[in-house]
Amino acid sequence: MNLEFKIQKSTKLLLVVGCMLLANLSACSIFKKSKKKTAPAATTAAAKPKADSTKTAIKPYAEIITKKAITQKGLFTVHKIADKYFFEIENRLLKKDILAVTRLSKSTPGAGNYGGEQLGARVIYWEKGPANKLFLKVSSSMSLVDSTDMIAKAVASSNIDPIFAAFPIKAFGKDSASIVIDVTDFLISENPLTAFEASAKRSYNLAAQMADRSYIESVKSFPINTEIRSIRTYTATPPTGPGSPTLLAAREAGVVTLGINCSFVGLPEKPMRKRIYDPRVGFFASAMYKYSDEQQKVKTDAYVHRWRLEPKEEDIEKFKRGELVEPKKQIVYYIDPATPKKWRPFLIAGVNDWQKAFEQAGFKNAIVGKEWPEADTTMSLEDARFSVIRYFASPQQNAYGPNIADPRSGEIIESHIGWYHNVMSLLRRWYMIQAGAVDKRARSYKFDDELMGQLIRFVSSHEIGHTLGLRHNMGASSATPVEKLRDKKWVEANGHTSSIMDYARFNYVAQPEDNIGDAGIFPRINDYDKWAIQWGYKPVLDQPDAAAEKKILDKWVIDSLKNRRLWFGGEGKDHDPRSQSEDLGDDAIKASLYGIKNLKRIVPQLNNWTKEEGEGYGNLREIYKEAVDQYSRYAYHVLKYLGGVMVTERSSDQPGAVYQAVSLAKQKEAIKFYNEQVFTTPTWLINKNILNKIDPGFSFNAVQMVQQGIIASVTSQSRLYRMMVNQRDNGKGSYSPREWLNDLKSGIFTELKTGKPTDEYRRALQKMYVGSIITMYNKRFALQGSTDNILASVTPTDVLLYSNVKALAFAHLKDLRADIGKGAKSAKDEDSKIHFQYLKQMLDKIVNESPIPGLNY
Repeated sequence: MNLEFKIQKSTKLLLVVGCMLLANLSACSIFKKSKKKTAPAATTAAAKPKADSTKTAIKPYAEIITKKAITQKGLFTVHKIADKYFFEIENRLLKKDILAVTRLSKSTPGAGNYGGEQLGARVIYWEKGPANKLFLKVSSSMSLVDSTDMIAKAVASSNIDPIFAAFPIKAFGKDSASIVIDVTDFLISENPLTAFEASAKRSYNLAAQMADRSYIESVKSFPINTEIRSIRTYTATPPTGPGSPTLLAAREAGVVTLGINCSFVGLPEKPMRKRIYDPRVGFFASAMYKYSDEQQKVKTDAYVHRWRLEPKEEDIEKFKRGELVEPKKQIVYYIDPATPKKWRPFLIAGVNDWQKAFEQAGFKNAIVGKEWPEADTTMSLEDARFSVIRYFASPQQNAYGPNIADPRSGEIIESHIGWYHNVMSLLRRWYMIQAGAVDKRARSYKFDDELMGQLIRFVSSHEIGHTLGLRHNMGASSATPVEKLRDKKWVEANGHTSSIMDYARFNYVAQPEDNIGDAGIFPRINDYDKWAIQWGYKPVLDQPDAAAEKKILDKWVIDSLKNRRLWFGGEGKDHDPRSQSEDLGDDAIKASLYGIKNLKRIVPQLNNWTKEEGEGYGNLREIYKEAVDQYSRYAYHVLKYLGGVMVTERSSDQPGAVYQAVSLAKQKEAIKFYNEQVFTTPTWLINKNILNKIDPGFSFNAVQMVQQGIIASVTSQSRLYRMMVNQRDNGKGSYSPREWLNDLKSGIFTELKTGKPTDEYRRALQKMYVGSIITMYNKRFALQGSTDNILASVTPTDVLLYSNVKALAFAHLKDLRADIGKGAKSAKDEDSKIHFQYLKQMLDKIVNESPIPGLNY
């Protein structure tokens, strides 16, 4: 989950979590017929009013809900009669907010999506309309206002919620206390409430729904939620580009069949007190516009997602004294009874590991994992009162941890974690390649149950963290000095990352001679996680409201940031080398060098480690590919130093800069890393004893892909633009873009100086580089609409700098042509001579026929 928060505007609802129905109705009376009176025929005809053809005829309850009805009571009472579904909605629900969340529950293999993905979210309510109709409205004007402010009336009077659907009232319940409507057609219709949002549908390349192959699978109702499951088949178009979902099924059959689940969840009568969002602590959040009579602009009021955790009334004084107390309501996660028994204790342990974090917030036994009571027939896995770790027997290699939160307050109502069986295959690959050099247990294709159980436990803890409201903290691992990752005593005591919410899988920096055990290899719930739970969940009892407690929370944050291990590095910081996925330590270059050193030990052993009696070499291919992928990760971790900008969130009362460019020395070190570890052919990865069993060409293509990706990224227009901005703002202390390109050229074209022959790998690399510089020069850059945060607002200076990028590329192409021309003459072997002559001819064409630099926009 990487979403920070969405804003709810007065004309458009922007919620972070689910989408559900709430019924809003007013009672309707039925009048008795009056006695007929005699009158002259002409007079009667003239006085008789015209029948109201717009009104729906309301029938007696027993005629609509017959004895054949199968009835379930819950949030909505659901009646099923043959193939028809009726909702009976109590008047008490009218104009009450209901959260409607729509997710995928099943997916066609290869469709590019996964069960559990959220498709849409809305707050809805029911309202009695004219002509005996019940309206389903979308709450789009939930602007946050103080009810005592006059502006509240202005907001209410200037907004109207859209009518999403209208239902003829079929009957009234006893004493007209409820309304019955037929929802059959609505539930299976193609609408964004029970199926796809338009944007989600486009992202999956889906076209029209096929009515003859779509149906309602089940409708179930529980005390606080009603669940609709449907099977829907869509015509599907092939992907339009590399960024589109795979949709293999669309290619084969032209259709995709998906399971979709829509949950209608009733929201608490009294919203929980909000906790105002702070970007320096990593919580998911919702937001609304805040209006006030005071002299201030309309502000965004954002508040975090968290469970309602409160001390019992009789324990408040103990809590104030700092004693641990049990909460009024414990957070409980049940284990799906479909889960294999041998893995259940590890999943439960992953839940219970969070107890120590909640102790820092003042609560004991605040959270617990339990076996599902299979003998209790009154409990259902679909009941929103129960949070469950669901187990899916699926080839998908995934796990996810969503939550459903009250958009009015951020209170988490429930969570169903998705755990796919084949995530164990992913864990096995990661652990073998990242820890195989230091843990003997990782050196076989099938791990023992204890090791796999511990791997499951750490993933369980990570996903539980999301359901508690925590976002990824990709900067947590950067708080650990790289050399401490090799210090047995230190790393086993402190862990290799300060947060389980980081993507810092295993300690790949540790070397065999360090003799580091499990405690220094596995991630754990650590300092940042405990701090984040304290900030998010510890009640501030002596403050009257969220605005007042914000001052206390701000002081907590400022004090905490004195400890680097409590820093929230966030996610999506594209240019900050401290906030990366899958990395370790405070120095990505040094950590990557240690990682490569271990890969050089691991790759020669893969034949032995992947053997299974009677099996072919599928295991070897899978694990070798993982080794290549890990090498690629190391290369890309270093990339963020080049043109990098470190972003440290601060409030205005904190000293220090928010943005700081990466140092010149560190950027030069990154280029040195590339010249030695990537552009110099990684021959250790080209293992003939592996390739002659899987595919001789696999390694060549893999190495090429890594090199090509790095070259394209290092020489991108946007990166050189950032370097020019850095040079403009910081002067001589920054990396000159021209010097940068020359350093790259020196590493990629060493043969021009040494006269050594070029092999096939080097010739391919040099062609990539020349092609990339040509692309930099010729490419038209879209200055408007850029997704690069640094280009959010483009100034005339920006346009000039981009002209300079093109001019720089042109100058570099001329230098390359001159150097390569000399190399072509001095090359001693025929292959190198032909290669350089080809590049020279290509550059002649570009330099001699190119338009004027800087005018090609």
